[in-house]
Amino acid sequence: MIVSPSMLSADFGNLDRDIDMINASQADWFHLDVMDGVFVPNISFGFPVIEAIAKRAAKPLDVHLMIVDPDRYITRTRDVGAHTMNVHFEACTHLNRTVQAIHEAGMKAAVTLNPATPVEMLRDIVADVDMVLLMSVNPGFGGQKFIENTINKVQRLRALIAETGSKALIEIDGGVNLTTGKLLAEAGADALVAGSAVFGAPDPMAEIAALKAL
Repeated sequence: MIVSPSMLSADFGNLDRDIDMINASQADWFHLDVMDGVFVPNISFGFPVIEAIAKRAAKPLDVHLMIVDPDRYITRTRDVGAHTMNVHFEACTHLNRTVQAIHEAGMKAAVTLNPATPVEMLRDIVADVDMVLLMSVNPGFGGQKFIENTINKVQRLRALIAETGSKALIEIDGGVNLTTGKLLAEAGADALVAGSAVFGAPDPMAEIAALKAL
């Protein structure tokens, strides 16, 4: 299992400490949620913070743009060191063009679906993306309750990926902990984003290791 701790739940007063913890842990990626207060009802952080994290991070940056018109920021996202650029299906008018531009910029291209968006909407693009992120909460805030229908969505997405010959990974974000993570792993998920479960744990590194072992 790929584990991508969400920096949205990190202690921004002790960011170096939390970055070093993830570097030393079994985590695979850093998950960075960029929110604009328009596409989602919250504002998180932007490129200066990502750049600061990138300078200290020893693992790839999984950048999730919860913003309108993400095409404007493809070059900027690459320039701050992103390994994967993740855009929302609901925010892209011309998704095929966006995915092509992300690849041309030298990054992995990922597409996110909100909880109410069916996985079948990706039938004509899933073979061209490197990863699909399913939101298991409504985007905008950390610490929300896991939406149980996500298990069904993972199973349907796994079938769609097999049917289309896609190589896309399946990532899940929202309400992920050891209990929901086990269900997601059994349903076919490849990667788990965990925020509160990791940074709120008594031993974050042990929590990451437990998620990794699912």
